[in-house]
Amino acid sequence: MTKQLLTEYFELCPEGRCPVERLTEAEKRNISNGGVYLVGICQKAGVKNGNGRVYRKETLNRELERYQDAIRERRSLGELDHPDDSVINLKNASHLVTKMWWQGDNVMGKIEVLDTPSGTILKSLVKSGIKLGISSRGLGSVREANGQTIVEDDFQLICFDMVSEPSTPGAYLSPKNISIGPHINVNETLINENKIDSLIKDILS
Repeated sequence: MTKQLLTEYFELCPEGRCPVERLTEAEKRNISNGGVYLVGICQKAGVKNGNGRVYRKETLNRELERYQDAIRERRSLGELDHPDDSVINLKNASHLVTKMWWQGDNVMGKIEVLDTPSGTILKSLVKSGIKLGISSRGLGSVREANGQTIVEDDFQLICFDMVSEPSTPGAYLSPKNISIGPHINVNETLINENKIDSLIKDILS
């Protein structure tokens, strides 16, 4: 089967912030100097998402294990906005995934917002309480089975991008015992480029 670009969308809410127990001492010091961290659900296994696709836990677990190398080597970059290709453009990098783990059938993630041009825009959006999203980007093929679109085992995770306009409801992170940055909720959709562009123009002006 032919591989296609698959994007899985997750919502960030302004009330949610990174739980203190998830932060290292170095990250806490970074926060005191203006650093921002985001934490929440980055993917779900075995659940039909907004685009009708289902990811098997075995497939996601394999890709999560592979992605740990990129996290350890600080190569787990993501972009502000969702490009239409499989290449991570360094000039658009806004954040770095610093940790990923399973919580039941949910893939959880912790994200450090970078001091890059795109990261500065992202920080401004976060600190302004803008509802944002995070979207996984990957390559893979799909098949139809029992009225569902199943993502095949050839799926390859590329990265997680910051986006807007989530499509799948639910999976909100509790805002209790929180300290910095919004929380994430699983969704899948195409990016609403007009909305995020207008937000960025407002900040730059």
